[in-house]
Amino acid sequence: MRQPYSFYALSAFFALITAAPSAPQWSFNLKESTSGIVALESIVVSPTLAIFFDRASDDPLQINNHSAWGVLWNLETSTATALDVFSNSFCASGALLSNGTMVSVGGDPRGFRGNPVIQPGNQALRIFEPCASPTGEGCTLFENPDTHHLLEKRWYPSSIRIFDGSLLIVGGTHVNAAFYNIDPANTFEFFPAKESTPRPSAFLERSLPSNLFPRIFALPDGRVFMVANNQSIIYDIEANTETILPDIPNNVRVTNPIDGSAILLPLSPPDYIPEVLVCGGTATDTLDPLLLSSQTPASSQCSRIKLTEEGIKAGWQVEHMLEGRTMPELVHLPNGQIVIANGGGSGFAAIATVPDPIGNSNADHPVLTPSLYTPDLPLGRRISNKGMPTTNIARLYHSSITLTPQGNFLVAGNNPNVNINTTVEFASEFRVETLDPPFMFVERPKLLSVPKKLRFGQRVSVPISIPRSLRASNIKVSLMDLGFSTHAFHSSARLVFMDATISPGRNLLTFTTPPNGRVYPPGPATVFLTVDDVTSEGAWVMVGSGAPPPTLE
Repeated sequence: MRQPYSFYALSAFFALITAAPSAPQWSFNLKESTSGIVALESIVVSPTLAIFFDRASDDPLQINNHSAWGVLWNLETSTATALDVFSNSFCASGALLSNGTMVSVGGDPRGFRGNPVIQPGNQALRIFEPCASPTGEGCTLFENPDTHHLLEKRWYPSSIRIFDGSLLIVGGTHVNAAFYNIDPANTFEFFPAKESTPRPSAFLERSLPSNLFPRIFALPDGRVFMVANNQSIIYDIEANTETILPDIPNNVRVTNPIDGSAILLPLSPPDYIPEVLVCGGTATDTLDPLLLSSQTPASSQCSRIKLTEEGIKAGWQVEHMLEGRTMPELVHLPNGQIVIANGGGSGFAAIATVPDPIGNSNADHPVLTPSLYTPDLPLGRRISNKGMPTTNIARLYHSSITLTPQGNFLVAGNNPNVNINTTVEFASEFRVETLDPPFMFVERPKLLSVPKKLRFGQRVSVPISIPRSLRASNIKVSLMDLGFSTHAFHSSARLVFMDATISPGRNLLTFTTPPNGRVYPPGPATVFLTVDDVTSEGAWVMVGSGAPPPTLE
């Protein structure tokens, strides 16, 4: 018997009101405010503030009657406040010291259009002391080239915090170069300085000419893993020795101007066994830009190596992303997954040096959908973009991304142009987005009170709140350095899992901090609690004494 229309209408109505709400998804969210400068470098410096750096250029944000090339970005209000930068920070590196001071390292030797304010950046050290103001009011950047400078001129260097809370600074070039390294700084040095002259590196000599921004990681035994071009080593700082490791497979090259990216996978107790993942880049036998193309396919290869005697002997394990990527960036999630974001499907870094640039971009086919890498899954099943969003903003050369203490990712920049250019394809980009995980849209666990300082090997109990909707069957507590994003690499980024339990009443979390500053270099960290894959906001803490470097506590 045919039912009357009203029956179907009522059925549809009840189905609508009783259907389960759709689960939250990953999403890109565009901010109303712009960055004011091209955010080609980014670093979180407090629970509420990040710093963006650009080159000295024609950025629209002004300070002291000239264009700014540094800003404080307020993570709570999504607004930019100009910083007065003295030297040219274009293509610099940076990290946080053991006392929480941010140091920006190196940069461009050139000024800009005869502006006498702009000083050469390739020996510069830009220092931002810990800032107590949540808005950044009264916080400034300090520079004095007469008293604080590098031993050697460095454009495109890398830098990381090491086991005594100081910085190891690696590589770069003495002069501006159009494509590859023509006047190399094939040395290491430290800040604060430990020696009066830089240390020569045979590794950097061997990896020429594509060895700019080497990917470097402090290992949990105090040594340092490095990859440049298609070569890799472990460097022993204390013995000043280099141990050669297997090359990246299949002739894939992964450092500027042939950029892949790399990350130290999460370290877990009790053994903290280090593994490194290297993704993207290009397989090429030539570095002559006139023989390359913006359409040269990027590599989809990810290579992973366990840095134990047995793992090194076994060599690199190869798997593949869903697409080729040049200039991607790899960033930790607090639950141990890795976000693969940004980059292009073809081409190279640098500006208008191949015969067929797109506008001024040596790269093309921006990859607009991030992927997730899950380290614990079997080979071949670790990479997926299921449920991941797609942006409409290209993030190619000179873009950045960083995890924030709020638990989402701050995404900004893109400028494969000489200075500011808004009229070409892949124009100078001032729009800022966040990439928000699903847990940003549900009730989250809370760390109600965490000590501002954590000692090494300390057992800590803190009050927490866990939503009733979570079974609390899976608990992870991560100690994270959020890193410094520049040129497809997140230097100093680190995730150390801590042994943790929750009380039967689900209101007390107990965790044990890493045993020493080799597992987690002394300095700032963010603690996240993840319960059943729902992550809390982070607690900003100081690991160790908070003393300036060198310090071993």
